[in-house]
Amino acid sequence: MKNFYSGKKVLVTGHTGFKGSWMCKLLIEWDANVIGYALQPTEGLYQLTDIDSKIKSYIGDIRDLKLLNEIFEKEQPEIVIHLAAQPLVREAYASPVYTYAVNVMGTVNVMECVRNNTCVKSLVNVTTDKVYENKEWEWGYRENENLNGFDPYSNSKSCSELVTSSYCKSFFEDRDVAVSTARAGNVIGGGDFSKDRIIPDCVRAALNEENIRVRNKNSVRPYQHVLEPIYAYLLIAKKQYEDKKFAGCYNVGPDEKDCWTTGLLVEEFCKTWNTVRGKNIGWYSELNQGPHEANFLKLDCSHIKKKMNWKPTWDVRTAIGKTVEWYNIWDNKQDINKCMKEQIQSFLSNQ
Repeated sequence: MKNFYSGKKVLVTGHTGFKGSWMCKLLIEWDANVIGYALQPTEGLYQLTDIDSKIKSYIGDIRDLKLLNEIFEKEQPEIVIHLAAQPLVREAYASPVYTYAVNVMGTVNVMECVRNNTCVKSLVNVTTDKVYENKEWEWGYRENENLNGFDPYSNSKSCSELVTSSYCKSFFEDRDVAVSTARAGNVIGGGDFSKDRIIPDCVRAALNEENIRVRNKNSVRPYQHVLEPIYAYLLIAKKQYEDKKFAGCYNVGPDEKDCWTTGLLVEEFCKTWNTVRGKNIGWYSELNQGPHEANFLKLDCSHIKKKMNWKPTWDVRTAIGKTVEWYNIWDNKQDINKCMKEQIQSFLSNQ
């Protein structure tokens, strides 16, 4: 992978976010020429690291087609990873118009820039495991299942998939460009400070030495460390760059044994946190009074495993350990960049 990405021009939308920051760190490790396009970062992972000094960062809104296209024309990226999004389910209920504008028209704008700029050879549009019409059944969804997310966030990402499909059929079939979508599960890892996400909620409570409130303790999610999908996105981008036959739609999630309930995830977090920090944090369940959220969601990842020879690297217990390690280093004001580099190197050593 490093031999492939070394010197390649890779444009990452949403590079100042949680996933985007880890993506940049991995690409920097591989000596890629990274170009970022995203909103001004708020307090979060990007600003805590040295990423900004090691990439070419542009601040802009994904809804601004004119500015985005100017960046494409100027930088001439070969590979594009589209991460920019409004990524929160509960926030989407509060701001549905904004969510659709960012997640749907943002995708249209990226596709339009690729249509206008023949420099792009490989594009991965990152959506979500929530794109499927969720029937709350016990088996994992496959890539050929119906796309019809329930809530505005999930549905906007279903629409993003349809936009991608339309552009591929209408404009890219006769072009030297390969396009895929990637549908990843719930990611955890150091540096996520988002509202209404389980691990950041756990960390905030634990730092305040409060027991952790859990909304949906029995909900099942495909939890995985953030490096799992990041690596998979870049693997897809590489494979389809080299051979267009690899372009398609891919689920990216953990093995069956790591599809945990939220209660089990929080229990493991508490054990790990208490061991590392010498504390006695617990958790309690509270009935969810908020808007609808899925209770049961798993992915069938047979397709990417067979076609790309991909498999998960860290199980969910290891992912929690790495996550707690990061937050402990951050809270003790130690070297975050060193921690991230070591975690990336540990992850890559198992590939």
